[in-house]
Amino acid sequence: MASTSDDYDKLPKEEREAREKADREREKVEQAALPYTWNQELGEVDLVVRVPKGTRARDLTIVLQRKKLSVSLKGQEPIMAGELCKEIKVDDSTWTVEDNQAVHIHLEKLNNQQWWENVLTHHPKIDTRKIEPANSKLSDLDGETRGMVEKMMFDNQQKQMGKPTSDELKKMEALKKFQDAHPELDFSNAKIS
Repeated sequence: MASTSDDYDKLPKEEREAREKADREREKVEQAALPYTWNQELGEVDLVVRVPKGTRARDLTIVLQRKKLSVSLKGQEPIMAGELCKEIKVDDSTWTVEDNQAVHIHLEKLNNQQWWENVLTHHPKIDTRKIEPANSKLSDLDGETRGMVEKMMFDNQQKQMGKPTSDELKKMEALKKFQDAHPELDFSNAKIS
């Protein structure tokens, strides 16, 4: 039962926690029913598809396309097949067979700043708002986003120490340059805001 976030925010804390727990349990059951397990980081998705013991690479037909994935044993119905929820970098995506009983598939996301809700569009979705990245680093972010995050972190740190933020420092620097360029002006009683 989906509800709007406004309704959800109005619920008492216990009800919100109960609903979140129920959603997590439902998600866990839905994901466990899939013919594969998967996890992701911002830039990649990794899947493990179980295959019959003794399976070799030559026994498999794997299709990795920009927006499509299919895994099957030759001459049989696919174990999984469908449209990927987001596009991948085909040349950077790979697959291998491990211990002749599992296919490991590594998908490089085309958009490495976005969490996937599912692997194939027709499979159950996860709530990406609940993802807590295990080891996301500033270096994983694109330049503009990284700069913005670093500025926010710096400003927050400055505020906690009672020091000027980056914007305030820029204003102070501009004023000092102006004062240095115009020594004939008296700024001793000036109020700067």
